[in-house]
Amino acid sequence: MLYVNTGHAPRLTLQPEPHGRSVEGVWLDLVSPTDAERHLAEHATGLEVPVQADLAEIESSSRLAVAGKVLTLSTPMTYLGPDGISMVSPVGFVLSPDHFMTVRFAEMPVFDLFANRFASQERHPCSIAAFVGLLEAIVDRLADVLEQVGGQLEGMSRQVFRQEDDAAYNAAVMTEKLRVTLRGVGRAGERLSNIRDSLLGVQRILGYTREVAGEWIPKDLLPRFKTLRQDIASLSDYDVQLSNKVQFLLDATLGFINIEQSNGIKVLTVVSVVGVPPTLMASIYGMNFKWIPELQWEYGYFYGLTVIVLSGIVPLWWFKRKGWI
Repeated sequence: MLYVNTGHAPRLTLQPEPHGRSVEGVWLDLVSPTDAERHLAEHATGLEVPVQADLAEIESSSRLAVAGKVLTLSTPMTYLGPDGISMVSPVGFVLSPDHFMTVRFAEMPVFDLFANRFASQERHPCSIAAFVGLLEAIVDRLADVLEQVGGQLEGMSRQVFRQEDDAAYNAAVMTEKLRVTLRGVGRAGERLSNIRDSLLGVQRILGYTREVAGEWIPKDLLPRFKTLRQDIASLSDYDVQLSNKVQFLLDATLGFINIEQSNGIKVLTVVSVVGVPPTLMASIYGMNFKWIPELQWEYGYFYGLTVIVLSGIVPLWWFKRKGWI
């Protein structure tokens, strides 16, 4: 899909035509473009549209390039998939003094939100203003996501460390809670890792653009570059803090899981130990020998039964006294 944003009207959705078409727009947003849409954008701007394989490269030389006054930039961008799982997709930026073009291969709400804001601007914006504005919107969105992840981690922390009622303790319920918590901590860690990649990519793009295109960046936009770098630095610090909290919660959850496993093994051990003496006594009195004195007793059965019961009660009392159960 090819969207055109003029800065003074709602975005337009253009369909490719057989012989190409001239497109007037400051910002062209290509979403999973077809070959025909790529050709149309290149014909309209004179800029080359990068393909997904080029945007997915991880070398700095492939992500940050300049040819004359045309910058080709790319960064991994995080977004939520249909199932709520954090995913990453490469996003490309092609910037020149006259045009700004974005190339992406996933639906990202931040682009649509900024497009609405971009269309309501009072004055006609330039390409670099659209570029900086989009990066500001992306950083704002990443900040919102970090706050959301922080709230989720806070909730999981309370769930993990809250006081449990011993009378209402249920091993199966506790196991399910720990499983859910472990899954949630893992997802939060994965999302923070993706956000860190996005912040690092935007930070590199900002520094590179400021250095390479400094001559034709309007002076009134330079403070916004500085503010963005400061915002990214603070968000990176917050991301590190949340990552440490994820690791702490992960260790705590695994510790509780080990405790639950130890409790299960302890119960099995106690049951097996307690069951040995009664089994031994029952085996002795169940031997098929002709002469067993207790067989001739009037209350021999009750005596044997009492011995068997006491042989099970005594180990339980001993474990209780030692605090093992």
